[in-house]
Amino acid sequence: MRIISKSTLVDYYTRVPQAKTALEEWYEKAKKAEWSCYADIKNTFNSVDAVGNQRYVFNIKGNDYRLVVVVHFTPKTIYIRFVGTHKEYDEIKNIQNI
Repeated sequence: MRIISKSTLVDYYTRVPQAKTALEEWYEKAKKAEWSCYADIKNTFNSVDAVGNQRYVFNIKGNDYRLVVVVHFTPKTIYIRFVGTHKEYDEIKNIQNI
């Protein structure tokens, strides 16, 4: 998969170093993946949830952090939209618009 905005992850783990290893592991697995549907994502990351509008939420580092991405299966592209703590994720008013 092609991942757009790795800099979002880097910016986050530069500020929150304890998230670095888990986010880098997610990035490497996702980059090597060949997803064509939600089931494929679920096979790679069991803790992923589909939240609508092509958005998927990943629990990172035992659910300490949340990662929201948009996945376009046909062009094999992932757009990173949000990374933050579980609490910051809970404060998102409308996940469909991030």
